[in-house]
Amino acid sequence: MHKFLAFGDVHADFETLWSALRAASCADAHHRPTPPVHAGLFQVVLVGDLVHPKNEREYARLAGVARFDPKDPDHLFLAAREQIKQLDLLKAFQDAAPHAVHIILGNHDDAVLNTTYVLGTSGGMVHTEFDPEHGGLMLPDHLRTWMQSFPREIRVGSLQFAHVSPLPAHSHYDDLFYADHSPKRWFRETPEYVEMAGLSFGVYGHTQIDDGVLLDEEHHFAMIDALHAREYLEVLVDPERQPLSHSVRAVPF
Repeated sequence: MHKFLAFGDVHADFETLWSALRAASCADAHHRPTPPVHAGLFQVVLVGDLVHPKNEREYARLAGVARFDPKDPDHLFLAAREQIKQLDLLKAFQDAAPHAVHIILGNHDDAVLNTTYVLGTSGGMVHTEFDPEHGGLMLPDHLRTWMQSFPREIRVGSLQFAHVSPLPAHSHYDDLFYADHSPKRWFRETPEYVEMAGLSFGVYGHTQIDDGVLLDEEHHFAMIDALHAREYLEVLVDPERQPLSHSVRAVPF
């Protein structure tokens, strides 16, 4: 039996992520993998969007200012610097157990690598701390190389982990992706996509679920952008049984 611990979109809330990893016995107090992770008994999956706080309040908290101004280069520097520190810690965590720590490329991560798209929040906040053309910093080369290595999905037999959905088109963050409403709506309007893709179960982020992890047992998927609600997903997989046998539960921390 293999245990997968899946964590939703981080959006620079690394304090909560580390709390979740510690609660799941995946990380110790020094941000290092635990023995079960080193041994491969626990498989850690982050479903993307490591960067970009979700709102102005979170930006202010991260930068240590009373009110965050996305047009102030000093504020952008502070927001970028704090994220770089935490990305370095997370990279070291993965480097210590690369066989057991997996990070999927989210659209916000992709936007840092490809600054063609300036993303923003529903409240009008723009994410430019890693965009030199808008006063931000360039992501350091070693972190850029690391993030460029992130896969767009992880498959374990018929179990899929991806950032948005089962659709291959939703893993490429281009003009069509940002013009289309379906990346945010598919799980309510067309949940049968999971079965159509031939999956036994799918695990996705991208869309924040206010009440915590959304577990749709009828359609065999979970939406796990739920760190803000202090929940992550645990998936137990028996790879010896065919078709793939698994059990899933949302875990509070």
